[in-house]
Amino acid sequence: MADLKFRIKAQRASDAKTIVKARNFEIIVDEPQSLGGTDLAPNPVEYVLAALAGCLNVTGCLIAKEMGFEIKDLQIDICGDLNPAKLFGQSDDDRAGYKGLEVRMTPVCNADEATLNEWMRRVESRCPVSDNLMNATPLKITLKTLQTA
Repeated sequence: MADLKFRIKAQRASDAKTIVKARNFEIIVDEPQSLGGTDLAPNPVEYVLAALAGCLNVTGCLIAKEMGFEIKDLQIDICGDLNPAKLFGQSDDDRAGYKGLEVRMTPVCNADEATLNEWMRRVESRCPVSDNLMNATPLKITLKTLQTA
């Protein structure tokens, strides 16, 4: 199967707010007031959690169908801790991102425990977002041009 290319474009709206265009959709990224934003939308690290939840749902339902059972409902709870000290230039002791993520998936279905354990193993190995979080993905950030206002 050929690679799929995904692309977004983003524009600064303020110091803490970004407007992202993804296909025909507009996504607002903002910070809570306690972090200098206007609290109009989730912040970037919350979107990471949301992306993971969405991908686990899609992947989980796809794999359940392959395995011959139906997910009637699925609750996904994800949490993670991060230390904002590096982001704010206060310390380099911790990494800037999440120290770890905990995911709890609660499916409503008629599959037995052994089937669900195999389902979970396959979901973990095939979810593209969890793959990006668990493995180093090459990232190249470049500066196009400097423009003065």
